Order: sequence, then C-alpha cells, then structure tokens
Amino acid sequence: MERGHEVICIDNFYTGQKQNILHLMSNPYFELLRHDVTFPLYIETDAIFNLACPASPIHYQFDPVHTTKTAVLGSINMLGLAKRLKIPILQASTSEVYGDPAVHPQPENYFGNVNPIGPRACYDEGKRCAETLFFDYHRQHGMDVRVARIFNTYGPRMHLDDGRVVSNFIIQALKGQPITVHGDGSQTRSFCYVDDLIEGLLRYMEISEPRPGPVNLGNPSEISIKQLAETIIELTGSNSKIEHRPALHDDPYRRKPDTGLAKQLLDWEPHVALDAGLARTIQYFEQLLSAVGSEADPGKTAAQSGHAFRVIDSGAKK
Repeated sequence: MERGHEVICIDNFYTGQKQNILHLMSNPYFELLRHDVTFPLYIETDAIFNLACPASPIHYQFDPVHTTKTAVLGSINMLGLAKRLKIPILQASTSEVYGDPAVHPQPENYFGNVNPIGPRACYDEGKRCAETLFFDYHRQHGMDVRVARIFNTYGPRMHLDDGRVVSNFIIQALKGQPITVHGDGSQTRSFCYVDDLIEGLLRYMEISEPRPGPVNLGNPSEISIKQLAETIIELTGSNSKIEHRPALHDDPYRRKPDTGLAKQLLDWEPHVALDAGLARTIQYFEQLLSAVGSEADPGKTAAQSGHAFRVIDSGAKK
C-alpha cells in the first residue's frame, strides 16, 4: 500500500487476527474479504500473493486434512483465478520442502528429504504438491508463476499462541517461565526478520522478466536453538532457565538457505540483524502481554476484550 497499490486481503482467520490489520481498515485502498481459499474465489485483481496456509506446527497439525486442502485445493483455486485473469501469481512455499536436509546449506536444486507419512507431512508435502501445481500450470498454460521458498521468519504481530520457537521463547522469558528446548538444542535454524522477507516477496513480484523459481528467501545466518534461547534470555533480562524436552518427530536438524539466487535475481539480501529483530519482537510481545493482562476481567468475553483465542487441545477451532 505504501507503494501506491490497492490491496484486497483474503483471510479465513484460522490463524490470523483482525487486530493485526485494524490500522488499515479505514484506508479506502484496503479491502478485507473473509474467505477460505479451499473454495473458489471470483474477484478482479492485477496480481496474487498466495500466502494462505497455517505455518506453525501446532496449528497445521491441529487439522492436518484442512492444511493439505489449503495447500493443494487453495493453490488450484488461486491458479485458476490467475489463469482466468492472465496475471502473475506468487506462491509462498517453504524451506520445509527440504525436510531434514542431507545438503547444507540448502540450494534451490536440492530435492529434499521429506517423510511423506509423518505428522509434519500435511504441511511439507502439501507445499511440495503446491509447487508441482505451480510449475505444471506454468508449463501447460504458459502462466507467470513465481515460487518463493520462505525460511523461518519472525517479527511483530505473531500470535501469542503461535507455537513457533521465537514466540514461544520470548513469551516464556517475559513470563519468567522455563525456556522449553526440544532435544539437546544443537539443531539449527536461520531466522529472517519479517520486513526483510516482505521486501524479498515484493521484489520477486516486481521483476520485469518473469522467473518461476523457486527462489530461497531467508537469512543465511545460522544459530542453534540453544543459542537462540540464551540470546532471548539475555535480551529480555529474564531469570528463566532452559528446560530440555524430548525431541520432536521429524524435526529438521539443520536449516540454512543458500540465498545466492535471490541476490543475483532480485538484488536482495536480509539487512536486519537477529539481535535487532528480536528486540523489536520482544517489545511487541511486552506490549501485547501488558494489554492482555490489563484486560483480564472474568466478566469479559474474548470479543469484548478485543482478542481472539484458540484452545488447541479441546476440539474447538476458535
């Protein structure tokens, strides 16, 4: 929108929150439509960013069938819309297509090491199938598709119960709770601040010569999960201690993007250092926890307090 575009936001709010876009609702160039992409969508637009799909394990494993439907049926519906309108479409794919990689760092030409029947497969294989669909539409119909493989991303406006490691550690540290590390903490990730990622997605959509990709978008600075926990404890000034839990099933041991293609094709590389990005994210969660705490009134409903909550283990989706 800051670049002068009109934006139509499509969301079924399965994991999203309206409060994240309240500051945009009064803008005449912003439009919100509650819709699930597993059903066809009929609108007019000039380009599509297909970002739809829960990305946190706790959320995508909650309803794995719907996760697969979102990745596969959602891609079919969005590709059909792009085909009808003859417009470019960008797919937000994921580093999870590499699985537990046998190649490090992971280049785009690595095919991956994915368990197709494990608890993470609904997301991993759903996104892999989505990539197949995008490239088949490109080859069969000559469509302008762009596939971005997104590595771990973090930043403000993450959900309190997002379930991903950065938000989990920050909330635990701010509350003085034990920092729960699965396994021995030697597994690594590469964390990209959200502003850097969005810049990469926009540049990919705006390049004049269409390139289907895939293109890795992520921060190549690698850090162990234990080091991340220690960094967050230091930045928050918390007294939290690290507590080890059993390792997660099919959890990748190493994760680091080869971003050479993004640099060459998009002239893109991340600029926000981990400490700086974590500090901004910590400040956001401090404010969020303070707001939730000040509104903690047993007589208030979730709607009255302005927050949406999901109870993951009760069978209720919202």
